[in-house]
Parts: sequence; structure tokens; C-alpha cells
Amino acid sequence: MSTRIRALIADDEPLAREWLRGLLAEHADIDVIEEAGNGIAAIEHVTALEPDVLFLDIDMPELDGFGVVEALGEQRPHCIVFVTAHDRFALQAFEVHALDYLLKPFDAGRLRRTLDRVRTQLSTKTAAALPEKLNAILDSLRQPRKHDRIAVKDNGRVFFLRTEDIRWVEACGNYVKLYTPNGSHLLLQTMAGMEGRLDAERFLRIHRSTIVNIDAIHSIEPLFHGDYEVRLKSGEALPLSRGYRDRLQALIERFS
Repeated sequence: MSTRIRALIADDEPLAREWLRGLLAEHADIDVIEEAGNGIAAIEHVTALEPDVLFLDIDMPELDGFGVVEALGEQRPHCIVFVTAHDRFALQAFEVHALDYLLKPFDAGRLRRTLDRVRTQLSTKTAAALPEKLNAILDSLRQPRKHDRIAVKDNGRVFFLRTEDIRWVEACGNYVKLYTPNGSHLLLQTMAGMEGRLDAERFLRIHRSTIVNIDAIHSIEPLFHGDYEVRLKSGEALPLSRGYRDRLQALIERFS
């Protein structure tokens, strides 16, 4: 690995970005390769430039720091340092999970300690465990909140997809495919992760590789040997796995 560390700063406050860039300039092995003024730009720059470390403001409009991490999925940088002006984000959780944070306003000494941790994580490859630690943090800080918007990348642009517009979700290797009235979109996500992001009152897992929007269901059709399929209002037929039949039965009883 190169001895130089490529850093990206994401903060909606220009003065905050300038202050952090100035402090980082005092460290010869840190190269600030780009800045982002909002969450969408942060996603685009991380995807294009693949920095080693992302200094990520938590409290940004439209898409906050946690939303950026979730949207990036497996494309997250090796190291993420959260930056916040508020202590209401359960800062102790960051220490427990061995991730760092900077509480504004911070000084050169505090940043130096952060960079020491970044260097150690990168040099010892302990950063390989960071995605799991990030997931644990997101679980502890954001549950039981569900999302009504999902950031989707398509042909180099990022847009917000309303979850209510998703008809069904299909597993597709390391991705999930989101089917909407206007076409389909690939998202780097597991089915379990996707299920956790969707409102259980609206979405139902009917197969290990299928999640369906309850509002999109037209009927449940019997097949042979006790099997069933779920037919959507748009005409598609989706298989119902026996392992998930109890969930569907509970749905039927709920609306009976």
C-alpha cells in the first residue's frame, strides 16, 4: 500500500471544510483529493475516486452522513471518520465499535490522534472489519427508523427512489433489483439488508430472493402440490416459498 493516504472531506459548511483541509495539510502523508458539499456529491466522489479515508459530516441536509454510508454499501472507503457538531448521536457507540469521530470544534491534537488510528487501520488491514462495525453502529443509532427514500445510482447520477414506488425486490447476485413502474434499478445490497430498510407494514418477504410491496398484490393463486404464486396488479407472477407461507397467511388474516 502507498504510504500516502487519500482523503475526501464531506461537509455542507464551506468554512468547516476549509478548516479541516488546513489541519490535514500539516500532515505530509495526507492528500485531500476532493471535497463534497452534500451527501449526494459525497457518494459520487467516493464512487469515482475511491479514497482511503472519508471525513463525513453527520448533519447534512437532504442526505445525512448515515444515509451516505448506507447508500455506498460495499463501496464504502476503508476508513470513515464521522464529524459532528452535536453529541446527541450517541458518540460512545463510535468508541465501542472502534471507529473514530470528530466533535466540532476540534483541534490539531484531536485530529492527530484520529489520523494515528486511520494509519494503523490501513497499515494493519484491520479496516477489513469496518463494514460490519459500521452496520452495528447504524443498527444502534437508527433503529427502528425505516426509510421512505433510497438513494440509487444510475449512469453516474444519484437520485432518490420512493420506497412506496417499489413493486417488488429481487435478489441478483451481490445486488438487489428494485422493480418500479418506471423500470428497474440495481442496488449493491443483500436481501436481508434490504428487508431491514423497508417498512414491514408495507413490504413482505415471500421467497429467499423476493420481497413484494403488499399494495402491488392483486391475488394469490394456487398451483400444484400445495404451491402458490403471488400475482401482481401489473401482471407479474412471483413464486411463494413454503418457508414464507406463514407470513402471507398472517397478512391474509390481517385483512380478513
